[in-house]
Amino acid sequence: MDIQFTEEQDMLRSSVQRLLRDQYDFDTRRKIVASEQGFSRKQWEAFAELGLLAAPFSEDAGGLGGGALSTMIIMQEFGRHLVVEPFVETVVLAGGLIEQAGTSEQKQSFIPGIIDGSKIWALAWTEKASRFDFANVATRARREGSDYVLSGQKTMVIAAPWADHLIVSARTSGDDRDGGVSLFVVDRRAVGVDLRSFKTIDGRRAAEVDLREVHAQLLGREGEGVAALEACRERAIGALCAEAVGAIGELNSATLEYSKTRKQFGATIGSFQVLQHRMVEMFIAHQEALSLMQHLNLSLSTGGAGLPRLASGAKSKIGYAGKFVADQAVQLHGGMGMTDELNVGHYFKRISSINIQFGDPAFHLLRYAQLDAAA
Repeated sequence: MDIQFTEEQDMLRSSVQRLLRDQYDFDTRRKIVASEQGFSRKQWEAFAELGLLAAPFSEDAGGLGGGALSTMIIMQEFGRHLVVEPFVETVVLAGGLIEQAGTSEQKQSFIPGIIDGSKIWALAWTEKASRFDFANVATRARREGSDYVLSGQKTMVIAAPWADHLIVSARTSGDDRDGGVSLFVVDRRAVGVDLRSFKTIDGRRAAEVDLREVHAQLLGREGEGVAALEACRERAIGALCAEAVGAIGELNSATLEYSKTRKQFGATIGSFQVLQHRMVEMFIAHQEALSLMQHLNLSLSTGGAGLPRLASGAKSKIGYAGKFVADQAVQLHGGMGMTDELNVGHYFKRISSINIQFGDPAFHLLRYAQLDAAA
């Protein structure tokens, strides 16, 4: 598939490329990751000024109406530059859930702060026993008057240390594995919210979150959390696949360039036929991933039929392609491929992290087969 972009979409891509080329090279990124905060508020504000945080939202919500294709364009460039700022967590996940499930008052209250860059959000849905099952929720919510009170634990909440607000899934009825899950907005600094922060393998920040009698606001309607999260998963997969494709492309470029300069036995390694074949396989893997990623995001933008099946197929195929390319890139670079000073190892780690978010390739391969059988 080869999407023919509009003039506005081409301008968006050019603007993102120019910003990242001028302000987000690899050395700058390393300094950001090594800083105490772990991300750049200055860069986040620059993204807001450029309209990147507004791009996916509908015009009714105050955004630019770019939808999934704008997200795809942005995330592919972010993948090329290993951007650590929480675009997926704040805009795609939390922003998408607020626009999809929130009341009119909640949209008017929360989305402007996302668009102007003043508020950062994170989604807290994973628990120690949940794996990739949105309905497997032990965190409980009980109603007290017009409020809800939450108690439980969430694990691996990416961007939580940076967030102003969390969207938390909690059980309002039923057992731990059935329906009755709702979504709640929690002030990250509220009484009863305890974070244990840590660095992730790919340079981001995450936290284990304990909720002890925390007052929260219901997002949307009670009992509709699982359905909202399932729709959110398809959008997240579209964004993460675009990021992975951007990273895969950069790994291929770096490996090809290295093969033209690195010599063994008096010849550049790129002249060895067996390595040429391997780099051709890496190129094919990238092109297949690119085509499938574009197909998924185009379907997300148009609401095409069979979206869950397509999303699982893309997550699985692109996940395996990313692992293959990352493995080959590291091997062809030799021992220096995993050093901190070279970007290849950082791409490897980011692709590894993407592969387990919202379901690893094996999980989605099984889900694809189940959806295919049910079709």
